[in-house]
Amino acid sequence: MRTRFHQSLDDLKEKLLRMGGLAEQAVDRAIEAYRLRDANLCQQVLEGERAINTMEREIDELALDLLAMQQPMAVDLRFIIAIVKINADLERVGDQAVNVVQRVMELLKLQDGELSVDIPRVGSVASTMVRTALESFIYARADVAEQVLKTDSQLDQLNAEVYHAMLKTMHEIPALTTQALNTLLISRNLERVGDHATNIAEDVIFWVRGADVRHLFGSQAANR
Repeated sequence: MRTRFHQSLDDLKEKLLRMGGLAEQAVDRAIEAYRLRDANLCQQVLEGERAINTMEREIDELALDLLAMQQPMAVDLRFIIAIVKINADLERVGDQAVNVVQRVMELLKLQDGELSVDIPRVGSVASTMVRTALESFIYARADVAEQVLKTDSQLDQLNAEVYHAMLKTMHEIPALTTQALNTLLISRNLERVGDHATNIAEDVIFWVRGADVRHLFGSQAANR
């Protein structure tokens, strides 16, 4: 019975890693769609959302079955709870990728304008946070998860820079207001990807150490 239970845990972890791969791929494609102004990449992200949603339901069902049938204790219970929460955040990462390509498709309808922001850099930091958070889960490394938490403030700063730059653009070049608004929203969506990566990292720390570190790193940063 215990052997079957632990095999089910392995299956659950494998499914979550496949889900993570799909979510990470969606973000990377969305960033490339913006950089290249590529409608085909936009479409790939939109079509991939269905697979992410389907896998989210499958993972939730398997996790809930294990909770109901096996009544796991201690670290196994924390593992399953963490997976349920990580699963939800990965689905939302996919949603944010969809939001990005929807804005890109709006930009494709507009005349190109010179916008002094580096959205690919924002996207690179967000994507790296997701990748690192998943790595911390794969290897059960709380110290790797902490790297994600420390990177969140960098992404927030980049997003703030885009926000102020786009406000300046709208004020100085009203003809680019729509482009600036869409770019601002893309940056915000990518910042939200980083927030979900942070949530995942916090759940890994909870699973590995049994410690709730939500808001801890943000409070430390605020006090510096």
